[in-house]
Amino acid sequence: MTNAFPKKPAVARGGRKPDRGRFDRGPRRNERIRVPKVRVIGPDGEQLGILETRDALHRAKGMGLDLVEVSATSDPPVCRILDYGKFRYEEEKKGKGQQKTNASRFKEVKFRPSVDVGDYNTKVRHAIDFLGKGFKLKISLQFRGREMAHQDLGFQVVQRAIQDLQEFGSLDSPPRLAGRSIGATLSPRVQHNRRRATPITPDPAADPAADPAD
Repeated sequence: MTNAFPKKPAVARGGRKPDRGRFDRGPRRNERIRVPKVRVIGPDGEQLGILETRDALHRAKGMGLDLVEVSATSDPPVCRILDYGKFRYEEEKKGKGQQKTNASRFKEVKFRPSVDVGDYNTKVRHAIDFLGKGFKLKISLQFRGREMAHQDLGFQVVQRAIQDLQEFGSLDSPPRLAGRSIGATLSPRVQHNRRRATPITPDPAADPAADPAD
């Protein structure tokens, strides 16, 4: 009976098996370090000097740890003896913490093309408060229904907000239309007058003839 699932051809003698380690994007470690000599840092941060790579690896294995390359561009490369599993865990934890910190340092204030004077002033005061506390600020304006026919009014609102906030934040990128919304970002100024500025009263931003619904 013919085998429907033929065996894979055997690797020829002397042939090289695929290097599974090439899919690992982490630093080179242990047997993957191919240079003849490395500068070694011990698990407690002590300088062990320049050693033959095989001797450094033997020393790391004797401690039950890994030899990890931490600076590939040095001559010779710098390696450290450490627990690689713990090292990866700490690096991932640090990366997630940084992402969370970056997300928490970003605030958004949303406007509408038909924003009234009172609502506009309230939103600008919130924006000043965010910038004063060191947050990056995103100004966004959303169009609904037939409001898309009056994009110029939306840009006027956003530009006026940027003008009223220029004492407190510097513009990172000019206002841009993406889909049905306009967005712009500001960074807090290092030094600015922290007094509460009186926002400029906006011109009427809504066209009475515009129907906010489809």
